[in-house]
Amino acid sequence: MSNQASPRTLDGITLETLLTQMVAHYGWEGLSSMLDIKCFSTDPSIKSSLKFLRKTPWARTKVEELYLAMPE
Repeated sequence: MSNQASPRTLDGITLETLLTQMVAHYGWEGLSSMLDIKCFSTDPSIKSSLKFLRKTPWARTKVEELYLAMPE
């Protein structure tokens, strides 16, 4: 058996859960510095970010890619 961690996946993870975990890990300022997405830098909130990410596929893809690369 290997002690390597299994790769992070998006299976069963809602966008809200993903975003909440990322905010807890990086904070709004950290997300804003890593991803040039206005909803993270101008009056950020989970609700407004979810609304934007659900309507903007390119931004959601960037967030999902960062989540997959985030250490567990």
